[in-house]
Amino acid sequence: MKKYQLGEFEEIVMLTIGILYKEAYGVAIKKEIETRLSRDVSMGAMHTALVRLEDKGYIKSFDGEATEERAGRPRKYFQITALGKKAMTYTKETRDSLWKAVPKVVWELNGIFQ
Repeated sequence: MKKYQLGEFEEIVMLTIGILYKEAYGVAIKKEIETRLSRDVSMGAMHTALVRLEDKGYIKSFDGEATEERAGRPRKYFQITALGKKAMTYTKETRDSLWKAVPKVVWELNGIFQ
């Protein structure tokens, strides 16, 4: 079902927006992902994912207060929409179903494919 399809990085970005809640803006999202996953994230990849998620209707953005440190420009904050919550729930349920479908013996095999 393509209706709620999320790529791995999109899922990570959406989960991080949820974690940061009202403090979810580009740089904060990037730093949180890098800290939690020990994974480098480029601002280009972050921006692309945020635009894609907003285009899909999974997140929405809004401007915060303009600050002097940002030369009067406001930060752009992100929130998960109702449709985004449905997409995340669908993704989690799909992944959980796949994990549960893997026979226990697969995890008990030692070195059979190594």
